Order: sequence, then C-alpha cells, then structure tokens
Amino acid sequence: MADRTAPNCHLRLEWVYGYRGHQCRNNLYYTAAKEIVYFVAGVGVVYNTREHKQKFYLGHNDDIISLALHPERVLVATGQVGKEPYICVWDSYTLQTVSILKDVHTHGIACLAFDLEGQCLVSVGLDSKNTICVWDWRRGKVLAAAPGHTDRIFDISWDLYQPSKLVSCGVKHIKFWSLCGNALTPKRGVFGKTGDLQTILCLACAKDEVTYSGALNGDIYVWKGINLMRTVQGAHGSGIFSMNVCEEGFATGGRDGCVRLWDLNFKPITVIDLRETDQGYKVARGENSRGLSVRSVCWRGDHILVGTQDSEIFEVVVHDRTKPFLIMQGHCEGELWALAVHPTKPLAMTGSDDRSVRIWSLIDHALIARCNMEEPIRCAAVSTDGIHLALGMKDGSFTVLRVRDMTEVVHIKDRKEAIHELKYSPDGAHLAVGSNDNSVDIYGVVQRYKKVGECIGSNSFITHMDWSTDSKYLQTNDGSGRRLFYRMPSGKEVTNREELKLVQWASWTCVLGPEVNGIWPKYSDINDINSVDANFNNQVLVTADDYGLVKLLRYPCVKKGAKFKKYLGHSAHITNARWSHDYQWVITIGGADHSVFQWKFVPERKSKEAVHIATQETFADSNSEESDSDQSDVPEMDSEIEQETQLTYRRQVYKEDLPQLKEQCKEKHRATAMKKRERAPGSGVKLHFIHGYRGYDCRSNLFYTQTGEIVYHVAAIGVVYNRQQNTQRFYMGHDDDILCLAIHPLKDFVATGQVGRDSSIHIWDTETLKPMSVLRGFHQLGVCALDFSVDGKRLASVGLDDNHTIVLWDWRKGEKLSAMRGSKDKIFVVKINPYLPDKLITAGVKHMKFWHKAGGGLIGRKGNMGKTETMMCAVYGWSEEMVFSGTCTGDICIWRDMFLMKTVKAHDGPVFSVHALEKGFVTGGKDGIVALWDDTFERCLKTYAIKRAVLAPGSKGLLLEDNPSIRAISLGHGHILVGTKNGEILEVDKSGPITLLVQGHMEGEVWGLATHPHLPLCATVSDDKTLRIWDLSPSHCMLAVRKLRKGGRCCCFSPDGKALAVGLNDGSFLIVNADTLEDLVSFHHRKDIISDIRFSPGSGKYLAVASGDTFVDIYNVMSSKRVGVCKGCLNYITHLDWDKRGKLLQVNTSAKEQFFFEAPRGKRQTIPATEVEKIDWSTWTCVLGTSVEGIWPLINEVTEVTAACLSNDRKVLATGDDLGYVKLFKYPVKGKYAKFKRYVAHSTHVTNVRWTHDDSLLVTVGGGDTCLMIWAHEPEGHREFKLCDSEESDIESEDDGGYDSDVTRENEINYTIKALSSNMRPMTGVKPHLQLKEPSVDERQGVVRGSRPPVSRALPQPEKLQTNNVGKKKRPIEDLVLELVFGYRGNDCRNNVHYLNEGADIIYHTASIGIVLNLTTSCQSFYVEHSDDILCLTINQHPKFPNVVATGQVGDTGDMSATSPSIHVWDAMTKQTLSVLRCFHSGGVCSISFSATGKLLLSVGLDHEHTVTIWKWQEGAKVASRVGHTQRIFVAEFRPDSDTHFVSVGIKHVRFWTLAGRALLSKKGVLSSIEDARMQTMLSVAFGAVP
Repeated sequence: MADRTAPNCHLRLEWVYGYRGHQCRNNLYYTAAKEIVYFVAGVGVVYNTREHKQKFYLGHNDDIISLALHPERVLVATGQVGKEPYICVWDSYTLQTVSILKDVHTHGIACLAFDLEGQCLVSVGLDSKNTICVWDWRRGKVLAAAPGHTDRIFDISWDLYQPSKLVSCGVKHIKFWSLCGNALTPKRGVFGKTGDLQTILCLACAKDEVTYSGALNGDIYVWKGINLMRTVQGAHGSGIFSMNVCEEGFATGGRDGCVRLWDLNFKPITVIDLRETDQGYKVARGENSRGLSVRSVCWRGDHILVGTQDSEIFEVVVHDRTKPFLIMQGHCEGELWALAVHPTKPLAMTGSDDRSVRIWSLIDHALIARCNMEEPIRCAAVSTDGIHLALGMKDGSFTVLRVRDMTEVVHIKDRKEAIHELKYSPDGAHLAVGSNDNSVDIYGVVQRYKKVGECIGSNSFITHMDWSTDSKYLQTNDGSGRRLFYRMPSGKEVTNREELKLVQWASWTCVLGPEVNGIWPKYSDINDINSVDANFNNQVLVTADDYGLVKLLRYPCVKKGAKFKKYLGHSAHITNARWSHDYQWVITIGGADHSVFQWKFVPERKSKEAVHIATQETFADSNSEESDSDQSDVPEMDSEIEQETQLTYRRQVYKEDLPQLKEQCKEKHRATAMKKRERAPGSGVKLHFIHGYRGYDCRSNLFYTQTGEIVYHVAAIGVVYNRQQNTQRFYMGHDDDILCLAIHPLKDFVATGQVGRDSSIHIWDTETLKPMSVLRGFHQLGVCALDFSVDGKRLASVGLDDNHTIVLWDWRKGEKLSAMRGSKDKIFVVKINPYLPDKLITAGVKHMKFWHKAGGGLIGRKGNMGKTETMMCAVYGWSEEMVFSGTCTGDICIWRDMFLMKTVKAHDGPVFSVHALEKGFVTGGKDGIVALWDDTFERCLKTYAIKRAVLAPGSKGLLLEDNPSIRAISLGHGHILVGTKNGEILEVDKSGPITLLVQGHMEGEVWGLATHPHLPLCATVSDDKTLRIWDLSPSHCMLAVRKLRKGGRCCCFSPDGKALAVGLNDGSFLIVNADTLEDLVSFHHRKDIISDIRFSPGSGKYLAVASGDTFVDIYNVMSSKRVGVCKGCLNYITHLDWDKRGKLLQVNTSAKEQFFFEAPRGKRQTIPATEVEKIDWSTWTCVLGTSVEGIWPLINEVTEVTAACLSNDRKVLATGDDLGYVKLFKYPVKGKYAKFKRYVAHSTHVTNVRWTHDDSLLVTVGGGDTCLMIWAHEPEGHREFKLCDSEESDIESEDDGGYDSDVTRENEINYTIKALSSNMRPMTGVKPHLQLKEPSVDERQGVVRGSRPPVSRALPQPEKLQTNNVGKKKRPIEDLVLELVFGYRGNDCRNNVHYLNEGADIIYHTASIGIVLNLTTSCQSFYVEHSDDILCLTINQHPKFPNVVATGQVGDTGDMSATSPSIHVWDAMTKQTLSVLRCFHSGGVCSISFSATGKLLLSVGLDHEHTVTIWKWQEGAKVASRVGHTQRIFVAEFRPDSDTHFVSVGIKHVRFWTLAGRALLSKKGVLSSIEDARMQTMLSVAFGAVP
C-alpha cells in the first residue's frame, strides 16, 4: 500500500524575480532599515540590496495591487484583488501580520495611504462606486466610508499639514475630502480656465492648502484649496504616473522614462533620463516599441528608487545620476509559459509573450542573458548536452539558439498553431515538438533539424510529453485528457499496452497516468493542473495549478486525492514548474503575474532539528497545510461524534422570517382583517419548571454560578437551577435552540449562542436574568462554541456556517474586534488564552488550530500532529504555551505552542470534557467516568464512575443506565457537576455519593404526553424508547421509567388512572400498570406508527387507537378484543377525541380533514358544523372545526398547528405549533385569526400540550428539544404581570376608526429631495446660501449677521473677476448674505422649538437652515451646513454639552454619499459643526433624541422599515440599528434618566426599547389589562416619575 500521507520534505521560497510595474503605481519604497519593499504577484518582498537577500510576506491569497508605507517606515500596508479582498498591515522587519482589514471592499483595493501620525489608513476600492474607507487600522475598525467617484480613482493622499483632510484623484477629477464624525464630505476641484479638465494620475500635498498633482498630458497642476492655481507645463513628455515627497522636495516619474526632481516650491532641480542608460529593457520590439515607462519613484536622501512598467527596478545615486543601477529585472507584461532548466548547470531559461527569452542564474539570483525574438514564446527545452536551446512560438514555428551566445541555429515553421511543448530525447538525437494542431513532429538534431517523423493520434492539442530513458518511446497528454504512446522516431502509435509495461520514463511531466492519479482531487474531472515534475531521487512530485498553488506530493501517488503540502505566492494560474538539474530548487512561473519563483527544496530532516527550525520557518513554509482526504489509518469514527458532526441545525423557516411572511400574507387577508376578531384570553401562563438538559449534542454547557446555583440550557431557555429549593428561573431572551453556553470568570454573567439565520449571542446576568449585551450580525445558521477571556472583557464565538467563522468580541460594547474563517470542518470548542488574550485555540473535526489576533483578522496555524485526530475539548494549562486537548479516541494531547509533546490515554472512547483546576485537571468521557489528574497529566488521582448503585437518596429521579456518556463537567462548592448525554445533571460529592438533580428525555423526538385524571402526574413517551412518569407537584422529579423495544408517539391514562396505554412506532401498542409500568396487555395489528390513543370517558370501556395507515381501531378493554375499525380516512390520522357519552369519535387527518365515527362499530357519520358545536366533547385536542378556526395563523402554509388542548373549564384553548410557540386562545375560537397570547420557550415544534386535571398547570413537550415544560396557569384578575408576558397577535386590528386629517396627511408625505428633484441639468452647482461668502463691510467691523460656516461646500470664486467694461474702477461683486428668514416649519414636524441659554434665545428650523433667534435683540443667526430640508431638531440637555444641537435632514439613498440623509451636531452659539453622521435611513431623518449622559444620539428614519439607530455622535460611530416598525414612527425619545432605554411611538403602536451591547431589543406596549382599550395612533411621549 503506497504511503498516503503528505511528504515530510518541504519547499521554502528563496527568491522572486521581477517587480509588478504594470497597472500599479507608487508601490516601491525604502524602509527604515534601508531595504526596499515592493510586491510581485501575491507576495510582499523586502529586498536587501547590500546583502542581496529577499524576505517575503505571504499573508495574501491573491494579487497585491497597492502598497503604502507607514510614516515610521517599518510597517507596510498592502491591498489585494479578489471577491473578498483584504488589506494586511505587516512589519517589514519581522514579516509578521500586525492587522488584517476586511469585509468592506469588493473587487480589490486600488490605493492605500497612511496619515501623518500613522494612526489612520485610507483605502480605495475597485468596486463600481470606488468606495473610500478610513480605518483605525490597529483595531481593524472602519471610521468612515463613502462612495469615492463614479470613475476609477488612481491616487489618494492625506493632507499632511491639515488634520482630517484628504485628496483623491483619478479619471477626469480631483476631490478634496474632509472627515467629520463618520462622514467623508467631498468637494470637487475646480479646473476653471487655468487648465483642461483631465485625468489626474498622482498627487502630493504641501503646506498652506497647496496640492501638486500629475496629469495625463505631462503637466503638473498646482491647487490652492479646491481651485486650480497654476500649471507647470510640459513637466514630462506624457502622463506622470508617480509623485513622491521627501524632506528635500518632490520627485516625479512619467511615461516618458524620465525622473525629475523639484524643490519644495516646485522649482526644477534636475532630470534623470533612464532611456539613455546602457542597461535595462529598452530594445525596440517590432510594432510596440514603447520604450521605458516609470511607474513608481521614491526619493530618500541621495538615493532614488525607480520602478518601471517592464518589471525593472533602478537605483540612482543623485550625485552620480548618469549611472543608474539596475537592481531587479523580470519579464514584462504578457503571459509567461516557457520554462526549461539547464541539464548540468544551475540555470533556468524562461520565455514569455513579451517575446524575450531570458537565462537566470539560480545561485546569483540574477539575470545573466537576454535575447529578443520575433514572436511570443510558449515553450522551451535545452538539449541534453546543454548546447542548444529550442523555443516554441505562438505562431507555430520553433527556433533553436546556441546557449553560449544566443545566436540562431535554425528557425522552422511547419505548423499554424502555437507550439505548446517540446522536448529533446535523452540521447540527444531527436527533438519532439508538440503543437496545438494535435500533432507531435520529430526532428533529427544532427541532420540540422530535419523532420523525421510525425505522431498523429490525438484529436486535441498536445499539452505534455515525456521520453523514455532509452529514447524509444514518447508519451503524450492532450487537451481532451487522453494519454497516448508512440514508437520513436517514426511516430507510430503503440496500442499494445504489454510492450509498455517495462518502459522507464526519463522524466515525468505528464498530468495523466497511474503514477500521478493522486494529484487530482477525488471527484474532479477538471483540467486545472498545468504542470507536473517528478523528482525520482527523493520520490516527490511538484504540481502547479490554476489556483496559484504549488503542491508537493509523494511520487508515485496512485490513489486519487493524495495528501500534499501546499504553498501560496503566485496569485493566479501557474503555468509551469520544474526541478533544477540537481534537485536543489523548484522553479515555478506565473502566467498572469509573469513572475519567476525559486523555491529551495528542504529534504526530510531529523525531527530534533525540525523543532528548532520550525519557529522561524512557519511563514517560509507558507502555511502549508495538509490536504483533507481520508487517511488509510483513521480509526473508526465514534458514533456520537459522527452524529454530531452531521447536525446542521438548518430550519425551513426561521423565526426571523416571520415578519416578511406576515407582510406577504397580509395582502391576501386584508378582507378578513377588517372583521372584528376574537380577543385574547384574560388568563395567562408562566413557565414554572423544565425537565431536560441538552447534553446529546453540546458539551461543557453546565456551570455553578457565584451564588452556588447551577446554570445550563435546554431548548431556547437559559436555566438557573437552585438545588436547595429545587426551583428554576429562566432567561427567555432567545427564540431558537441554544447550542452553547460559557460563563464569565466571575461566574455572574453567562453567554449563550443560538440557532438562527442571523444567529445571536446573549450575555445575561444570572441573578437578574436581564440581557447585558446581544451580539448579532456575524454568524449564520448558528453559534456552536463560546468562551470568555480571563479578564471577562472579550468573548470568542464560532459559527455554524460552512467556514465556521470565528469572531472575537468586545462584548460590552457589542463590537466585533476580529473575525476569520475558522475551518472547513466542524469546530467543537474555542478557548481564549488566559495569559495572552490576543491568542486563542479552536479544536474540532480532524484539526487543532492556534490563532492570534491581527487587527480585524485572526491568523491561524494548524497544530503539528502526526495523524490528524478529531478533538472534542481543549483547555489551557499552567503557562501560556501549554494546551491540553481531548481526542475522539480517548487520549489527552499535550501541546506546547503548536507542537504535540505527548499523548496520555485517559478514557475508553472520546474525551468530551476537560476542565482545568488550580492544581490539576478533571476529564469526562463517553465511558461514564470522571477522572481527576495532577497538573501534568502524569497520574490519575481519582476516578468516579457514574452508576446507579452510588446514587444518593435525595436524587430527583433515576439513572437510565450505568456509565452514561459524560458531556460536561464543572467544579465548585466542593462538588463536581456532571452533565450526561442522556439529559441528566448529576452532582458528585468528592467523597463519592452522586445526586441526580435534573433530567429529561434523551435524544429523539418527544411526542407522547398524557396527564393523570386526578393526580398531579404526567406520562411522556419518546423516540428515545422510554416511557416516563413525572411528578408535577413541588418535588419535580421523574418517578418511574421503563425502556421500550421501540420508540412511541402517544400515550393515555385510563379514566381511573390505573392503566396507561402507549402507542409505539412499529404499529403495536401496550397497556401497562400506571404505577409499576409492567405490561398488562399488548397488541400488534398495524404496520405504521400509532399516532394517537384514547380511552373512552366514564368507565374507560373502549380504547381507540389511531394509526398512520389511516385506520382507527376500537378495542374493548375488558375483553381485550378489537370490536370495530373506523375506515374512510384517506391520510395519516393526527388527533382523536371522544364525546362525553363515549359514543362518538372525532378524527383529524394530516390533510386537514375532519371525520366522525360512531363507537364501538366504527361507522362513519356526517354531522353538519352547527351540530358539532352542540355536541359535548369529553376532551378537545383536535385542531380542525369551526369552533377552533381562529387558531390557524396567517402563514399556515409554512407552520402547522400540531397540538391543542382545551382546559377543563372550557374557557382557554392552548395550542402548540411548528415554530415552537405555545399560544392561548379564548374558547370557542370562532372567526379567523383570533388574538392570542404567545410564549416562546420551546425551540422547534411543540408536539403536544395538555392541561392538568384541575387546570392549574399546562404541560407541553417539544419535538427536537426533547423537553417537558411545566407552565403555571395564572387565572384572570391575578395581575402580577411579568414583563415577558405574551406578545401581540399577528394582524394589528384595523377597527379603530380613521385618523385625524393632519396625521393622515403627514403619514403620507413623501420627502423627495428638493435638491435632486430636477435632474435635467447636471447638478454640480451649489445652492446660493451655501456659496462661500466674502465678509461684508459691516461684518469686517464685527457685526455678526450670517456667521461664516466652518466647513463650506461652496464653489470658490474664479481668480480674475471678468467685468465687461474696463474703464470703470473695478469693484468686487459681493455675495449675498442671509439676513432674515421668515417662517417656521410646523406643518409636518413636532418638538422642534427649544429655548437656549436659560430662555434668552430660541432655536428652530425652516427649509435647510437652523435659526437661533435672540429674544432681546431679535437678531437671527444661522446654521447653513445642511444641503436639504431639516426635518427634526433636538437639544442636548446634559450640562457637559451646553448649546449642542442636533438636526436631521432629508436625503435620498442610504449609500453614505454626500446626498445621503445626515444628522449634523453643532454648537448653537458658534455654529461650529461638531460631527456629521451620514446614515442609512433612506428618505430622511424624522426624529432625534440625546440620551441622559448626552453621549448617545437616537435617530429614526423615514425608510420603509423606519429604522431606529443609536450613535456615539462624538466619534461618528453607529452603536446599534434595528428595524423600528412596519408603520411610520413619529417620535422616539430616550428616558430622561437612561442611556439604554427609550420609547418610540407612531401609527397604532408604542414600543419600549432596550439597548444591550450592540443590539436593540423591543417590546410592544400591551393594552390588554384595560377594558375595551384599543391601540391608537400615538403622536408624542413624555415620562413621569414613579411615586
């Protein structure tokens, strides 16, 4: 059996030839250490010219296209292309990533620039809007973003002399930006008459608002403010691509091949013309002789670096500028396909579409020869003696050169299509030439390349060829994936495979054949591997593919999907890969990136050295990862883990989808909505106790709190259990399955993560049960693992999406600090390093990864273990590098840093939980044993087996089996807390006795539920094959359990409570003694599931048994005989009910049919609806019929009502449905869509609901969540209304009569943007009142009329004022000054007049102007920064912010551009803008309010969703945002004493909001307690004190 592991040897990138000069500019700089930094393909290169050494940064996964140097010149920022491109900030000295900035741009990052301090980084995207984004790059956080321009932006720069100002330029524009709050506000540069409107390619900022820019025609444009001041004509012959500032002045480089130096006032110093150098790539090439073009310059002291379009870097010393040094060369633009290695010397030959052939020295890392051909070159080969070099051309010809002096030997053209492969035979006699004409021609070398043979077997182009060692055979691969053999030199095809069995191949470069099966993925037939080369000596194979990966595999690799090591660097397709003649190096060449990479081959080493070298080689190893195919020696996967790995927790319908679904359905049901609907019942229920603990697919989810209570989760509920009082308290903030739970180090807060389309994490207090913070917006499908940092400030979470995204949060602020794709395989656990909170580990299926935070990203490396095992749990040890993890085979792995030191056998079967103590550890496994260990895992100190024999008498239940699988362990209060797979929670005393505290059903759906006719007991039966009896009275425990041979779906007590009937899933049923659960009788008459079973009322003489195969059988209980069969149903039967007399049966089927049968014979009856209501039913559990038609929700296509039960006093009907809601209706529920009270606790479908015999409790069971919930019934008048009472019903009733006419009108106003409503002419002008004002005479003397705005959007005046008559004395034309405004906007606004300064001034608004009116002098002063109508205004009441005003305006789309709606915060006295908040409220901002501390600002939008947003206005940061309400909100205000509570009112609603971290939670106001109150339209809100 061939070895299927990855090879032990590896590659290390040693040298990269070339420099990316095409389509990039300004990408070449000196670092502080005088090294040169630039990029090629996907690699950042730091090149030390003195020592001729290169270092590489490999953090990108696609082409790098932009680079910026930090002002301290050590850190570098690089941006890449790609679907989800990111920016890396890295250290040019250590090559470590400092920060990753992601999730904003698409397509690519075109430019980058650091500000003067180096705190902020600005980036420009390649998307259609050319988005500009300003980052706080150390935190990976976006400070502001705005659409840059409709056309491409080429350069951006910070104004180094004015803070928070930027300049950007590009195709036919230049823009001057100011950053305020979260808003970037642009002003377009005015070209005026001074220069032509044209494309600006580069820019540099100088003092006094002067900006220099290089234009496409070779002029330099000089700007003052936003006006073009002068031009420097003809600075270069054509476009100026690069401009660089240094202490001495400016350097510019242009397409004309010149570099010019200028002093600080832009007076010319000197010219360096690189076209006159005797080096470099300046040979005219046929039709496109462009000569040399400069793309990048960098001037430092007396050295100048120049990068050219043709991948060359020159270094020029200023005082000796006639002699530039060529320090780096590469191929020019054009695909690079040809690669050959010299047979005896360390040389590589490459040829490209740039028509040059080049010879590189692999030892000196330099270009040693170059020759230009007539045609693009596609392949190359060197003869066996190293004398001839053959080149195949794109036009079908080939040329042979002498290697020595590059003179031509022969040029032959026999074909029309490109030559893609040629090879010399090992004996040197023949040359085989494969072309895209589907044929291979054979030429005799000694006969001056006379054609001696032809191979014509292929029907597609030839891709690869190899000769046999005796030169008698040739094998070829072609484009259709066929492998053919030919006899040489005649070219006759060999069809008899027998004679090929002994052939040995001289080289192996083919991609097809049994020896290289393993290079292909298991199930792929794609043609994406371009090149292969085998190293026979070391038995390794290198491959190059379309994804830019170089892979190392074992040779031969026979089985598909072999393991490999992979290396990144090339960004796009790699066209060729070859071993050097002595197998020291691998050379790979990139197609699109036309770069040549030289990799050092590091053969297998002794493991001792490996550990030493490994640390500095982790990057050089280019994060090579093992591939994912199965290994031959994988142990069988544990069944539990197998099951758990496959769970995806997907839902057809998520609760988040309900609002949209309701909206869709509302349209259909407008008519019914107008009718009067049945009111909700007066009584309610409150969750009282839950039997259940989620152990079957969760781990480590059980902890002691500070006060010694126990916290865990089940279904959608966080449970805090008090074991002294045997009571439970509940956190009900989630609305779907909770999958994980972590406890804060102080043991007072808990974090829980749930399933959901956009799943949320809640951090809540175990004492008050209030949410402290809710984190959403990052995880899809669900959150499967959580961990707090040791200081409790950070939280790490892992999602259930395909990439298992890891997010690190500052949970109190609700901020995402970093995020990264975790792993393709499922992750079971995440842990933050207790010593270094920037590090964390994740462990899961076949992997263990070690991560560290870098800005907004995380960098992860796989742990090095021999064979990859699945890790189930992990914990940090007593120092920052020690990690202990439990595997699926029962071992504990001990790690140091990323290296596996040793393994210890701990359990039989998987280790599911491990917990660190002060000294030592405790582990629990599938074998049901809890083990205590010393602190090095050397000795096991003690073990506890979980057995029935040691169960203490105070237990609240029974152990189902000995040694249950242990899923969670926690220590505290002198006890060990254990959670099992079977849903039991046990407390182990250190001395041995075990107490069972809580238990529930095991995995499997629970459907069967019955309550006892006169005792507080209930019975449940589940797919976990158990029947259980529960005590509902204060002791809350399981009284009895019995294992069944099959799972069951229904059960029922006899009317006297002595017998219990149970229906099983195989079509049989049994009747057991209700106390002992022993069999009385059993029957097996049906094949399909028994779906419902019922004793007739009274004496319980008959038993009706409904089955999935559409029949109801009626049995006489006393004689144990079947006496009747009800036929006639067409579908699966779902519900049964008897009437009081025991004579009539009501049946529901899954197709929503209702049938009636007469007992005991089973004859079908037809009863009209009116009569059905008169019948006295003994029980009502059916869901069909007129008396319950109101229970079906609007969206009944999606959700089924699965169960119903009428209380014994016939007043309240409880229902359970597929979405996990328990609802209460007033009975009878006539008319559609009745109102109800709704409760969320079950996570998925509620399968059954039952009232107890005295209606004091409601019992419900959940399907997927396996729990039994007990609700206390609170009758009417019992008004202790808890906050989490039910929510309102589905349709807001429409029966409150009309609106006031003003309100109606205001609700319908649609604020179109006045400034944009006439789009006939291009709107580049600025409104008159925003034009820049010249101070008037009296203003100069100090009369403040219209105070001048600090930030102006004005078009400045032209330099020379043209007047028509020259004779008169020129007098400047004055601007208009706003003096007085009549009017106040009251027609559609409210709360918008305020007093200022103890009543001395009043402030109000009209049109787009904020007005301060001094009541004593009657003087108005104005704030004129808004660009459109102001709709709302508010004052900050906090003494720290006197006279701070916020105003919100109309706007169009929420795309953050200058026309977006915005909120301005400004000082009423100075009119200074303090912050501008651009918002996503498309339409406009209709209400704003400051919080109690004055630091937060609340805004409400006019968009369809009426979004509510909270801002930290000083930083311009959005704290939280949420859809407000379906209908218009008129006012939203903070409570006067709070920063977290506010109220919004509007059309027919009041909502009470809470801010938790970054999330907004809201409750609707409920009027149910007031008689006959209807929800009206609310127009205003005020707060009163509670006495």
